[in-house]
Amino acid sequence: MNERCLQILILDDEPIVGKRLRAALEKNGYAVEVFEDSRAALRRLDEREFDIVVTDVRMEEVDGIQVLEHVLERSERTKVIVITGYATVEVAREALAKGAFDFIAKPFKPDDLRQVITRAAAALEP
Repeated sequence: MNERCLQILILDDEPIVGKRLRAALEKNGYAVEVFEDSRAALRRLDEREFDIVVTDVRMEEVDGIQVLEHVLERSERTKVIVITGYATVEVAREALAKGAFDFIAKPFKPDDLRQVITRAAAALEP
């Protein structure tokens, strides 16, 4: 990855998840914005493009699959990583079929996400 700082948006309706992931990712020098409200996250995604979006699947109002579709409608370049505490083969298959870069089941260690983000960052290279 070049020297430009990776721009990452994290969307999870559990505040502790966003808080822990932000701290872990900022340690790596990434610029991280965290949202608990999916509608607010969608508004932010309309304002600017992120390199990577990490989204939970199960949320009120707008779920992670809808967020994935929203992101990819606006930017084919953005890599979307789906996380969920309700991991099933069907959910994983749907997310990947709709264009998710990867799928991580909760609970996971921040390092697991960092590894996937490193791979996603490499995939952003021209």
